[in-house]
Amino acid sequence: MTFEELKEKAHALPLKPGVYIMQDAKNEVIYVGKAKALKNRVSQYFANLASHTEKTRAMVSSIDHFDVIVADSEFEALVLENSLIKRHQPHYNILLKDDKGYPYIRLDVNADYPRFSLTNKVSEDGARYFGPYGSRSATWDILEALRTTLKLPSCSKKFPRDVGKERPCLNYHMGLCDGYCRPEMDPQRHREAMEQAIRLLEGRFKEVKDDLTNQMELAAEEMRFERAAELRDQIRAIELLGKRQKVVAGSLADTDVVGFFRGTAKSCFVVLHFVEGDLAAKDWDLMETPMEEDEGEVLSALVRQHYVNRNRMPKQILLPCELEDEAALTRLFSEASGRRVELVNPQRGAKMDLIKLANKNAVEEVERSTSRAERQSKTLELLGKVLDMEPPRRIESYDISNQGADDIVASMVVYAEGRPLKRDYRRFKLKDMDMPNDYASMEQVLTRRFRRYLEGDEKFDQLPDALFIDGGEEHARVAVGVESALGLSIPVFGMVKDDRHRTRALVTPEGKEIGIQKYPAVFALVGQIQEETHRFAIEFHRQQQSQRVKGSELDKIPGIGPTRRNALLKHFKSVKNIKAASLAQLQEAAGKATGQVVYDYFNKKE
Repeated sequence: MTFEELKEKAHALPLKPGVYIMQDAKNEVIYVGKAKALKNRVSQYFANLASHTEKTRAMVSSIDHFDVIVADSEFEALVLENSLIKRHQPHYNILLKDDKGYPYIRLDVNADYPRFSLTNKVSEDGARYFGPYGSRSATWDILEALRTTLKLPSCSKKFPRDVGKERPCLNYHMGLCDGYCRPEMDPQRHREAMEQAIRLLEGRFKEVKDDLTNQMELAAEEMRFERAAELRDQIRAIELLGKRQKVVAGSLADTDVVGFFRGTAKSCFVVLHFVEGDLAAKDWDLMETPMEEDEGEVLSALVRQHYVNRNRMPKQILLPCELEDEAALTRLFSEASGRRVELVNPQRGAKMDLIKLANKNAVEEVERSTSRAERQSKTLELLGKVLDMEPPRRIESYDISNQGADDIVASMVVYAEGRPLKRDYRRFKLKDMDMPNDYASMEQVLTRRFRRYLEGDEKFDQLPDALFIDGGEEHARVAVGVESALGLSIPVFGMVKDDRHRTRALVTPEGKEIGIQKYPAVFALVGQIQEETHRFAIEFHRQQQSQRVKGSELDKIPGIGPTRRNALLKHFKSVKNIKAASLAQLQEAAGKATGQVVYDYFNKKE
């Protein structure tokens, strides 16, 4: 279908709730969405493309045709949308990476020495299966806890083939394994340990705990205190394992706490599971950072995918922000679990502290998995999208610094691959400037810089991908004028500050302001560039002032030390003004005697 045909079809849709399914020319589903009113929602995609985000424009440009399914209510639309997303995994929907179904723990009970493994489906192979569980990472944690608690082998040895072939490994000597590779070890001990593991996976914790308690008391009576201490530690480990197993096996937590962090390159979705007030487990999933969606939209999609197929859920789910479809989700989860599941968005107090903890965990997972190079590359990619250009790998930034007509200077700061390239920084002393004029100063600096490039000066032999000018659209326009005169074409943007002298936005030479505050990584980078450019200019300006003052003619006047010299310069602004001052003006500024000395020095010299 053509764009106009798609637009016409959208306008003909009913004002009823439902689901829309966008498909490309290959009939592949690329996006699924729900709507309170199908006509209004779908028509928006084909109304004003310029107002869309880049991701939405890319999606719309790929649409060949679309279908809709009318629902009786917004809730039914939500359920249907979730089912279709799970089935089709559309490219433009926000998706959890690991959505292959919930894992099972498999135990080959027919083997001489059974071992646990993870699988995504149950087979008719005579093995025992436990589950389904929550996330794969949390289920691996359960198996590791079982091995540690029951001192089961975690090595790659095959039993009974490798029994007695080598000395026991380090795990045995550290007390983490009972050493089933030793020839004197009775195979019955392994079977007994596996039976205990099976009972724990079946949730029979009290039964196992009671058996171990009896063994501990017997060992204590027989004065085998070391064995009693081992059993005591094992009982404590099983109690903790029981809480974790509850959560992983069926999400039987009292409270789940959702956290989310949107990083530069990656984002993380975290769920902390609390049982009887104790943190028992953590699920988390990393994904490529959503570019445009707001936090509520992202979390709604992720929360639905995380919980929708779980029969048993926590009593309460704490969320870091409000969700637009919170009421529908509450009903969906409550119906799935057979009891009310409460969704809460705390603002303060202990529950808010739990949200902060979950968010902190999300931050740590992102930082641990994202390299500096990835963050910088993603920031430049996003900056390029914001500016509607290729990612600017080399950025040059300029600022003017002056204080009166003396020592007018400029700085050129270079950022390459998102980091300052200090060896390419340059400073300029403005020539033939009788008074401060930022526009004329910027014109002179840029003309000198790019002429030296055209002349083949090796210190200016690279052109930037973008120019950032400290100032507004007029400063940017000056830069465009210089480029035009020299036959160059480099994207130019002014760096605009707010009333508190902090970076607010970028602006084009045509006066179009580009908001960057909604993109934290881009906002931080532009702010850093502006501050660095300003710092470099101020530093050079002060250096010039210091050199001028240090070599001042005032130092030659008898009785004029640094304090009086600086006071005179502060009052008259320059040596030239001091020379031209009358005796009365000098005495008013520096005192009768000092004023007379300074006046006599310059006038006798004249």
